[in-house]
Amino acid sequence: MANDAFTERGPNNSLTDVGRIRVGHVTLVSGDGPLVPGRGPVRTGVTAIIPDDDIYEHKCAAGVHVINGFGKMTGISQVEEMGRLETPIALTSTLCVWHAADGIVDYLLRRHPDLGRIGPTCNPIVGECSDARLNDMRGRHVRAEHVLDALDRATRAPVEEGAVGAGTGMICYEMKGGIGASSRTGRSSVLDRAVTVGGLVLANFGRRRFLRIHGCPVGTLLDEAAAPRDAAEPGSGRGGSVIVILATDAPLTARQLTRVARRAAAGLARTGSVYHNHSGDYVLAFSTARAYPPFLGDEDDLINPFFEAAADVTEEAVIRALLCARPMTGRDGYRVEALGAARLRDIWDRWRRRPDAAPGSATTAALDLEGLVGPRVLD
Repeated sequence: MANDAFTERGPNNSLTDVGRIRVGHVTLVSGDGPLVPGRGPVRTGVTAIIPDDDIYEHKCAAGVHVINGFGKMTGISQVEEMGRLETPIALTSTLCVWHAADGIVDYLLRRHPDLGRIGPTCNPIVGECSDARLNDMRGRHVRAEHVLDALDRATRAPVEEGAVGAGTGMICYEMKGGIGASSRTGRSSVLDRAVTVGGLVLANFGRRRFLRIHGCPVGTLLDEAAAPRDAAEPGSGRGGSVIVILATDAPLTARQLTRVARRAAAGLARTGSVYHNHSGDYVLAFSTARAYPPFLGDEDDLINPFFEAAADVTEEAVIRALLCARPMTGRDGYRVEALGAARLRDIWDRWRRRPDAAPGSATTAALDLEGLVGPRVLD
């Protein structure tokens, strides 16, 4: 009986630990002061994910899960129907979805002269979250050329996280959010090789009082410690959204990848998400494996490690988005503070010294911030 587990972080703890995946950002920041619709201030961007060097020719098995469908993620109905991914993925601001789709189509048209002529068309995948609280969203400042630039910049380096690319203007748990990434790796007894599961989130969701990190009620403790003027604004967490991208180099089927995608919700829930009415929460999972048979079976010990890893990388990617982001002031002078590693460590230390903390429990354990986000975030 197999007893696989994917519990170790990948070499870069990033989506780019999987296969030949590359990720690139374009960040657009300009202007200050009052909102002038169509002009600024601008706090937005785009993040591009290239699953394979030639995804149009080497399509990936894929699955989709919609946790709460208050959103505008393009192309997912065809992924659900056909079980495959055939274009790069773009993440951006809500009203720029169609510009981003144009950019993906332009990217593929330049590389494939037969596309739409004697070859098949393409199905661009674009996910979105609203950055309207910090950004002049009516200006639709992300254009097709920015998507092309992000695709050209895409590398296999560790994903830059925080308020970059699509995450530039995003707010998570009423603090600065954005892009986060993580990965898990372990040995598959069936494949007789190492397997990696990676994730990337665009985090723009949640009410601060619900935020929990490894069981610590961070949001509640933040509000308890805040001066009245620093407390979260009433109603400021009414909606928001999250896009989760999961990938593995294991040869999973589209059906299995859909099942893996569903487990991202467990990771989001660990951080405090309850998928509010106006939250658009979407998960796309794909495999970079080109040689499919034999597929992994659905026996508990074989498929459960993928479920566990999907939850783990999603949870950690959200935490990393919060910790990597920096404070930002946007339109109309609205400022969003960051959680920050030092602030989290202080909250954790106060929590673990509570009189009711049981000796030896998780409550009394030290928080491994360096393991969680790496030394560069703690600098």
